[in-house]
Amino acid sequence: MDITIPLARRDAILERLERGEAVVAAALAVEFQVSEDAIRRDLRSLAAEGRCRRVYGGALPLLPESKPMAARIDQDRDRKAALARRAAATVQPGEFLFLDASSTNLVLAEFLPEDHVGTVATNSIDIAAAVLRRGDLSLLMVGGSVDPEVGGCVDAAAVQAVGAMNIDRCFVGACAVSTRTGVSAVHSGDAQFKRALLSASQVCMALITNEKFEARAPHRVAAAKDLDHFVVERNAPLKALDALRSAGAHVLKADRPT
Repeated sequence: MDITIPLARRDAILERLERGEAVVAAALAVEFQVSEDAIRRDLRSLAAEGRCRRVYGGALPLLPESKPMAARIDQDRDRKAALARRAAATVQPGEFLFLDASSTNLVLAEFLPEDHVGTVATNSIDIAAAVLRRGDLSLLMVGGSVDPEVGGCVDAAAVQAVGAMNIDRCFVGACAVSTRTGVSAVHSGDAQFKRALLSASQVCMALITNEKFEARAPHRVAAAKDLDHFVVERNAPLKALDALRSAGAHVLKADRPT
């Protein structure tokens, strides 16, 4: 393969990122005998495709849970739908709901019972669009600066807006879950927003796919006991579920994916 050809060079860089390696633009420029500007263009292109995270001087591989919302929307949809059905069954008539930015909560928007929901608020562009397309639910969109990886607004304006709400039930997105570190997020701004969301909500829930029990995220949102319900997959690891219950969390199991 001729790595001087831009597409071939990007493929070579992507292969390293997918192996979990960080890349440095200056070193790649020397190795591939091209300018640093050419390498930076490669990295910008890969970042735009959701393949890496740009940092000063190079790029980092993406953790599965830190991929942009656009890259996660269609992943494991059947499993997310099973969680969404179970979560939707908990909604009570007239509740003011908040759906945090999350690809699983995006699926939940489709299953909300039209005769139960008062208003649905969200900080996610994709979730807002899904609620709007239904045409039978009232929508409140929390605005601010959009974080493309989070898929929604988590800046100071969004934190202030959600802090002024009286939310009956929130569905918070989780990047990682454990009894030791609780619910965690990849990005600090997202974690701060989630903490404000939990404080403004009467009932707090999270929909958890199995891989979240094995994931790691650097920013703590809340202890496991601080959430009222975790909705988990039918085949969720028993050890993780026992630990959640021992910590005081209430676990709801979804049906098998259809």
